[in-house]
Amino acid sequence: MTRASPYGQSASPSRNGSGREHPIVTGRSPQPATTLVVADDHRLVRSALRWLLEAEGWIEIVAEAGDVDETLRKVRAYKPHVLVLDLEMPGGSGLEAIPRLLEASPQTAIVVLTMHRIPEFARVALRRGARAFALKEAADTELIEAVRAALAGCGYLNPGLGGQIATQPPPTREPPDGLTTRQLEVLKLVVGGYTNAEIADRLRIGVRTVEAHRKHIQHKIRHRSRADLVSYARGHGIVDD
Repeated sequence: MTRASPYGQSASPSRNGSGREHPIVTGRSPQPATTLVVADDHRLVRSALRWLLEAEGWIEIVAEAGDVDETLRKVRAYKPHVLVLDLEMPGGSGLEAIPRLLEASPQTAIVVLTMHRIPEFARVALRRGARAFALKEAADTELIEAVRAALAGCGYLNPGLGGQIATQPPPTREPPDGLTTRQLEVLKLVVGGYTNAEIADRLRIGVRTVEAHRKHIQHKIRHRSRADLVSYARGHGIVDD
């Protein structure tokens, strides 16, 4: 059974700077359909997102991707209106891939969908060209809104992250001290008190890889104690105060 959309009653297509038609956010059945690629390394997540998005009736999932390289190929081939992009996938960081994805398809609106509630990730993603930043924990309530906002060109930021960013000074570097996306992820978990083994399990990487990341982090930020790491992470908006 098809779900009724709670987002408005009528629609007509609008055009972005490339001249390509995009549906206006108030529409029930925009024409042409909004094409979308879903990029996430978990098949079950992709299936759930497909169900959620296609249930709206105006979104067509034209392709799925499970890693960064496949995402680049699918975006280049299909030139979708929207790309829903996870930040953690094999083959590299989704955050670092945003400029390449936009180069492959400048008209595509990138909606980041991640499990990481990290203000710095949101700042960097939006500065690099993503139009929306949503959290997986709230996907059922905010993903459609994020897609509509991205299509309309007004952007979307998870409200909780928006509040954190509004009350925190922006970092002086992007990312701070040359840390990679993965190193930022490891740093957040270290500060949160996770062991190397627990970090490896959460990020689906080896324990030795975690140890190597920790060494690189300590070298780059010139801090070694956990108290120093906590202070650094809070000062750069990587974790909450």
